[in-house]
Amino acid sequence: MKTFLSLKSLSRTVHDDQEQHHQDSHRNHDQDHNKQQQQYDNQTDVVSTSSTSLTVWRKSLLISCNGFTVIDSNGDLFYRVDNYIGRPEEITLMDSSGKSVLTMHRRTKLRLVDSWCVYEGEVGNNNCHKTIINRSSSSRPKRPIFSIKKNVSLLINGFKSHVLAYVFRDSSSEKRSCAYVIEGSYTHRSCKVLDEWSKKVVAEIRRKEETVGGVSFGVEVFQLIVQPGFEPRFAMGFVLLLDQMFS
Repeated sequence: MKTFLSLKSLSRTVHDDQEQHHQDSHRNHDQDHNKQQQQYDNQTDVVSTSSTSLTVWRKSLLISCNGFTVIDSNGDLFYRVDNYIGRPEEITLMDSSGKSVLTMHRRTKLRLVDSWCVYEGEVGNNNCHKTIINRSSSSRPKRPIFSIKKNVSLLINGFKSHVLAYVFRDSSSEKRSCAYVIEGSYTHRSCKVLDEWSKKVVAEIRRKEETVGGVSFGVEVFQLIVQPGFEPRFAMGFVLLLDQMFS
């Protein structure tokens, strides 16, 4: 609990620092509007005032559980994940009240490439077929909203690949389309989620270098920045699957 309270304080401190940074940037913008506006337009991964900043703690609040605790910029619980096994076949992302917002299923173990399906809310069967029957409604099968596949190609066109995973939209057609590409290094907590069509950064994982009480959190606590127009639950879902693929 002491660590959780420290994280709440840290989250608010980081948010206040960002607000101060935005205020300073705004004053500079007023001094030289045209120059600053052009720089902003070219910098796609700048955190704007309407971006969502979340502090992610790679630890469950429940004893003897593996999971995640996510805190917003006000220091309040935002998301939580509680897994009772190390490498689960199913992961559920819950909001602060414990309601399921996303459910992720690992594809069959026979597949050589680590891949997952992402569903809205809570789903039933522990598999990853094209449809899953919802526990609350046997007449309305659920389809995955995303499927995510780990990149196993070390080289692309002769160059080292920085792509970690590909995110596909699942639709009624047999041909899936790539919606997002995740690049960087999850091990170092430095990743970007890019829209495949516009190439703009929609979410970003960053390390927290701050220390609390003289103790550094290392890679166990990091920052998730979600740009306007992209849902934080999807960004957090991607984080959970990156953790399964690269931890």
